[in-house]
Amino acid sequence: MSSKPVNVFVTRRLPKAVESRMQELFDVTLNTQDIPLAPEELAKAMETADVLVPTITDRIDAKLLAHAGPQLRLIANYGAGFDHIDVASAQQRGITVSSTPGVLAEDTADMAMALILSVPRRIPEGVRIMQSGNWEGWSPTALMGHRIAGKRLGILGMGHVGQAVARRAKVFGLDLHYHDRGRLHPEIEEGLGVHYWESLDQMLARIDILTIHVPHTPSTFHLMNARRLKLMKPTAYVVNTARGEVIDENALTRMLRGGELGGAGLDVYEHGHDVNPRLMQLPNVMLLPHMSSSTEEGRLDMGEKVILNIKTFEDGHRPPDRVVAGML
Repeated sequence: MSSKPVNVFVTRRLPKAVESRMQELFDVTLNTQDIPLAPEELAKAMETADVLVPTITDRIDAKLLAHAGPQLRLIANYGAGFDHIDVASAQQRGITVSSTPGVLAEDTADMAMALILSVPRRIPEGVRIMQSGNWEGWSPTALMGHRIAGKRLGILGMGHVGQAVARRAKVFGLDLHYHDRGRLHPEIEEGLGVHYWESLDQMLARIDILTIHVPHTPSTFHLMNARRLKLMKPTAYVVNTARGEVIDENALTRMLRGGELGGAGLDVYEHGHDVNPRLMQLPNVMLLPHMSSSTEEGRLDMGEKVILNIKTFEDGHRPPDRVVAGML
């Protein structure tokens, strides 16, 4: 690479410490408005930047990549997930893609556990009552929820996040079950105290709470469709801190409205921030604004990974967190 600092275009505002370090190392252009860029704005940036640093709000598809100038050689994604980037098309154009894996598992697991605790105990309803000023005092039958100790927790996806959730849930006395396309080593299963189900359908019929930790891929799109949701107990709860597209949101909403499920705790949605308004009206649902990974520590760790990937690439080496098409 040239001794001249690489030109880096960052599509959203990042933590100040991350931006300052980038400005020390590279020739950086920031999106000071912190508003998702329109496709034409992204295309213009890709015509001149050596490195693009997008986030999940930027859809980098084949059509957009066609606008990339010959100097664009790295897309250093600020985020672990990269389903918003057409990695195969980027590779065909000689553009390397990197991400920031492994730094958000604990933060995401914390939030999943918070939802697992909150929804069965009807905490969202209690908060709304207090904020409305309508609390009339304690009553033996008011807001009776369900204890989670002894309940069966089904973990869909047993990667870093799924295992982190299992470690937390074990302490709360949950009976742990999981499904994944590959089984864990027996020693890991024993250490986590989890039971493996080869059949997702069979697991769903037997659990009390489902927590989802799989990426969005063609094979996981609507993995939790109407048929599978109907396999669950009418008292069961669904928690999703992974990707909204994994659940058929309309089917989930219909079943919650019809009393076919006990409740849901969601941090991600099928259509981004365009949430089904009927879902937002339900009392047995806790909705969060995609904040599972939102910790200062996690965001700084992500920034450090982005900088390392860019610096390594600038020095003529393969970025340590390079993404290859078909990895998911």
